Amino acid sequence: MASKVESQLAFEGSSSSFQALEEKIFRAIEMLKAARVEKAAAEQELAAVRELMESQSAEVEALRSQLQGFEEERAQVRERVEKLLGDVDALLDQE
Repeated sequence: MASKVESQLAFEGSSSSFQALEEKIFRAIEMLKAARVEKAAAEQELAAVRELMESQSAEVEALRSQLQGFEEERAQVRERVEKLLGDVDALLDQE
């Protein structure tokens, strides 16, 4: 009789161990699913950030080009103004 009780306790112990293991596996599966969803969301966000960065990079390059054009134009205007001031000084010196 003692052996029957012992075998029943051993069975219940293994049953509860099996249930605990089963619960751990289900939790691991749920964690894996959540991690996959988070990974997919992170990949989408990364793609969006990369796309934004590329468009901003192109915009920055266009602005640099425009700035360079303005700097060249400024240098030309400055040169012309200095020439005009030189001509005005020459006219005033002639008087």
